[in-house]
Amino acid sequence: MRVTVSVPATTANVGPGFDSIGMALSMRNTLAAETTGEPPGALYIAADGAASDAERVPTDKTNLIYRVIRAFYHGVGLGEPPGLRLTQTDAIPLTRGLGSSAACVVAGLCAANALSGANLSWEEIARRASVIEGHPDNAFPAALGGLIVAASDGKRIEYVRADKLPGLGVTALIPDFTLPTDEARRILPARYPQEDAVFNVSRAALLAAALFSGDWEKLSFAVDDRLHQPYRKPLIPGYDDITRMCREAGSLASFLSGAGPTVIALHDSPGFADRIAPPDGWRAEALSPDFEGAVVSIE
Repeated sequence: MRVTVSVPATTANVGPGFDSIGMALSMRNTLAAETTGEPPGALYIAADGAASDAERVPTDKTNLIYRVIRAFYHGVGLGEPPGLRLTQTDAIPLTRGLGSSAACVVAGLCAANALSGANLSWEEIARRASVIEGHPDNAFPAALGGLIVAASDGKRIEYVRADKLPGLGVTALIPDFTLPTDEARRILPARYPQEDAVFNVSRAALLAAALFSGDWEKLSFAVDDRLHQPYRKPLIPGYDDITRMCREAGSLASFLSGAGPTVIALHDSPGFADRIAPPDGWRAEALSPDFEGAVVSIE
């Protein structure tokens, strides 16, 4: 049996929506998972993609996708997964704030769901991915596609999904250096002033309303944030130059993608990426919102 899973990149937070707002993007990882007929636990892994990133992908049982598959099998009472050959073809760069770990988690869950015959729903896949990830802002759009606004109390997750964002373009400004999520989280304060909390609540509410209504003119004001971006900016050389370039090129808004270091620019004009001349070590990649989410095919 062979299962192929394609999962989109995601941008999380979208400014003030810390751990609660995310959007799927038109950049994809692909996983081919094939049973080999060998005893349970037998494993072969090959990784393809950007050379520097492919070298960082574990090809043993510490591989994130395999760990997710194995945990799924044990969780549904099937014990060790069958002998497997996994082939990762990754377009999403690692530790750049574009949801590479969420893509792996969703890919592993989708593959295990199909291989095991568990037949979980897409929503259940998204919920399980959120538990593994610790928050829903990457996991839900990676699984379901679109723009997701989600809230969790640790037991229950409620979400609203936008399946169209007409005329909204996305350009990712991606550096050649990484910023591990755990490092980007450690720098955040344990407590915030009340005025900063109120600031973010108002901006996140305005951001969600603007995105769902298509009122793009509100975006530049709505993406302001005081909970994470001011603390993470010093970790990202060139951040201010990149956001300035985006403004000068006519972006609707720009913000740190997830924990960074990638910067996302939203715009409503074709050819926006071509008007950006990023500094050395950065590249501008024209993307678009993805509304398909994870796609599974079985042979």
